[in-house]
Amino acid sequence: MKQKLVVLSGAGISAESGLKTFRDTDGLWEGYNVYDVATPGAWRRNPQMVLDFYNERRRNVADAQPNAAHRGLAQLEKNFDVKIITQNIDDLHERGGSTDILHLHGEIFKMRSEEDETLVYPIHGDINPGDKADDGAQLRPHIVWFEEPVPLIAEAANLVRQADIFVVIGTSLAVYPAAGLLDFVPDEVPKYIIDKTIPSVTRKPNLHVIEKKATEGVAELLERLGINSL
Repeated sequence: MKQKLVVLSGAGISAESGLKTFRDTDGLWEGYNVYDVATPGAWRRNPQMVLDFYNERRRNVADAQPNAAHRGLAQLEKNFDVKIITQNIDDLHERGGSTDILHLHGEIFKMRSEEDETLVYPIHGDINPGDKADDGAQLRPHIVWFEEPVPLIAEAANLVRQADIFVVIGTSLAVYPAAGLLDFVPDEVPKYIIDKTIPSVTRKPNLHVIEKKATEGVAELLERLGINSL
């Protein structure tokens, strides 16, 4: 059986594909304060602004292309049973070739009822005011906003507990509960952290630090794990 390799990815892996998040600009996301566009309160106050914001993000993601880091993680599937837990709402892991991705914070190409979160639909164009789900409620982005619970966090924690190798890439480990997943990794498991700025978790046992941007860091990870990159 292949070893289980679990990846936790964040904004840094998509940054090299040209996708920015609030992480880049001290709480601003493409010029917006996150609390004006990414909270339930923002949705209640100004749903039009929230829809406009995510419609633009959807166009940005559609125009972006997976980079060498996304493609490198897909190569790991040749040798490992790879599970990717991503904080990102884009689909670049999928388009990069990875086949098993859990989106902790939702997906930009999905929408759901604002009342019933189980009513989820694909969306590649815009969501507009008056667009309704099957229950008659307004459709909203299928995104986990700040101040909302993260429904998939228990499933993610279970994956992390089973890891034979754990990789953190492109995340500051500052947004909870995702940042707490590192605490579920067994002490004996090798842990690789790839980022331009390594988070302050260096006291963890069996920690291997790769202080590089995602594309360069994943290339080094493949080398350390004995995988020839394309």
